[in-house]
Amino acid sequence: MAEAVAAATAAAPDIDAFTRPYWEAAAQGDLLLRRCLACAKAHHYPREFCPYCWSEDVGWERASGRATLYTWSVVHRNDLPPFGERVPYVAAVVDLAEGPRMMTEVVDCAEADLRIGMELEVAFREGEAAGYAFPVFRASSAVRADLGVQ
Repeated sequence: MAEAVAAATAAAPDIDAFTRPYWEAAAQGDLLLRRCLACAKAHHYPREFCPYCWSEDVGWERASGRATLYTWSVVHRNDLPPFGERVPYVAAVVDLAEGPRMMTEVVDCAEADLRIGMELEVAFREGEAAGYAFPVFRASSAVRADLGVQ
């Protein structure tokens, strides 16, 4: 995977030995978090130490993929490739069920249907280069059913 991505760009992550498990899991449809084995708190974005107690005794954990919408903004202009081709899109902050807050994108949901606290589930957008995927979120199946959306 890292061999296909020479350097980080807006379209490609910077994959190294530490972040490789995260990106490999995402490519398989799993969202990983880091959990501190000293204080038991989960955190995201992945770091080699706990941002709460500074312990280096942290490990990877598969997240449930459930979240709630904390806030969002609809982006109508972005000149940085590949985002310009996607406008408008919903840049969002979500609260993961495990506790951490994560910056992401909400997909497949009309702007008018977005609500603070709405239930979301993880989905994955394939990367522009083969071999990796980005976690994004969409309305949960229950919310989609309430909205009459598949």
